[in-house]
Parts: sequence; structure tokens; C-alpha cells
Amino acid sequence: MYTVTEYGLFKTYVAPKCFLCHSNSVSQRCPIDVFRYLDYRTFLETFYRTKKPHGYSYRKFSQRAHLRSPNYLKLVIEGKRNLTAAMASRFADACGLHGDAKEYFEKLVEFNQARSTEDRNRAYHQLTSFSRYRRAQKLEVAHGQYHSKWYLPAIRELAARTDFKNDPNWIAPRLLPPITSREAAQALELLLRLGLLQRDDTGRLFQGSPVLTTGPETKGLHIVSYHKSMMIKAAESIDIVAPSERDISSLTMCLGPGGLNKLKEQIQAFRNELIKLAETEPDPRQVVQLNIQLFPLSKRDDDQGESK
Repeated sequence: MYTVTEYGLFKTYVAPKCFLCHSNSVSQRCPIDVFRYLDYRTFLETFYRTKKPHGYSYRKFSQRAHLRSPNYLKLVIEGKRNLTAAMASRFADACGLHGDAKEYFEKLVEFNQARSTEDRNRAYHQLTSFSRYRRAQKLEVAHGQYHSKWYLPAIRELAARTDFKNDPNWIAPRLLPPITSREAAQALELLLRLGLLQRDDTGRLFQGSPVLTTGPETKGLHIVSYHKSMMIKAAESIDIVAPSERDISSLTMCLGPGGLNKLKEQIQAFRNELIKLAETEPDPRQVVQLNIQLFPLSKRDDDQGESK
């Protein structure tokens, strides 16, 4: 009975089905559904790989996009070039995207290249306004709703208790800090609608699945907001939770690229051990939150344009 939420820098790939984007020309149809993507470079890479067996080339794409460089698409896919708004429009046309599909691609470029959290947040919400996005990204939308409030995952885990009561008045005061009975009732309604809580024949609520994971390092902005809120709660726990019921510690190290990768692998292995521990818990009584945070405090030499 546990929830795993991951986030990091990882290029999201969603294996597409063969949907066709709107087009007035059969020859210009896009062979994949752009609404299934949250990374425009991955979309472009998949588009090219889908067309390549039929004689497509980087040069042919450049001709359709009215580009001078024959390998500009390759540079964009590899992250060596970004797209301006005008160039994003030309790329969309070259991919055979029209109407809302073209508009979505342009917003996707804006979302991926946003430099500030505010700009990224605004672009993300624009993406979620597309009805075709909500149909294609049902799991992503569900994750967004699930992580919208800190107490939603907490209530889902609380349902693992053998004495759990489907009563907002019972749930609300048991959270730390307490929430209102109305908030608890709305949370139960959403968890049931998402299928994250289900009813048995007697009407008792239970977890729809013992594991809920966002997958390896999703890029959804709602996950970022969720982690930020949990970091704040970790700081607040220093003042409101007794030392005997918490563990706040840190470790500062100097590592090379190889050592950093090994450390991440050990963190992931440790997390898997904790998941196994939760699976074997005979009498779950209290919901706890464990945050594992690893981030740099200095720049690498190559980040500063220096030679190693």
C-alpha cells in the first residue's frame, strides 16, 4: 500500500497508435497523433522514423519547411537547436499538422522551451485546454487531478487501514494538518471517480491498485508542484512533529559523473527496498511521507564552458 511519485529530467516517450491529424491533403497527413506527446522533439523524432522507411529524408523535410539547412530537423531532434514561434509554425506545416493539432504543437514547443516556472505553468495549462489532449492523455490528466492536493494521496493510503471508515468526519481530523470534512468528502468523490479507491460488496472502500506510479521521471508540471508542496511540508514538520516521529537529515558530497550515476542507482534500489517493506506491512496504521532529494550545489566544469 504505497504511492510512488517520480520526477526528473527525462525525455518522455509515448508509443503512439496510428492516428491521423486533420489535413485537407491526403499526401500531407501526419502519421501519428501529436496530442499523445509532451515533448515536441520526441514527436519530431517519431514522425521522422515513421516516414523514413517510405523514402523520407531530412532534406525532404527541410524543403517542405522552407529551410536552407538540410539537417535542421536532425539538430532540433538532438536538442542542438530550438524553435522560434515562426519556425514552430513551419515545422507543424511540414509535419502535416493543421487546425488544433498545429496549434497544440506550437504550444508544446512553448511549453518545452519555457525558461521560468511561471511561463512553463502557463503553457502547460494551455496544453490541457485541448479536448483532444484530454482524450489522448487520460492518465496524465488523472495524475494532475490526483496530485492537485497533498491530502489526496494521503487519504488513498489511509484507506489501507483495516479500521478505515468511509466518513469525511472520521478522515478529516486524522490528517496532519487536519482538513475540513468538506475537503475530505470531495477527495473521496474524486478518488472514487479516478478508480483509485473502489467499493467492495459490503460498501467498504479499498485501494483500486496497491501501487500508483507516475512512471520513470514524468515531465508533467503537476508533479513538480506536488514535490514542491511536499518539500514545504517537510520543512514544516520540523516545528510541528516530534523528533521521534521524523527524520530530517542531509549529506553533502563531491562526485564525478560516474559517481553521480551510481548514487542515483543506489537511491532507486533503496526506494525499491522500501516498497517491499511497505508491501509486507502487517498492520498499516499511519500515513508517512518520504522525500528523497538529490540536487547539485555547484556547477560542472562543462556548465561553465571550462575544459576538464
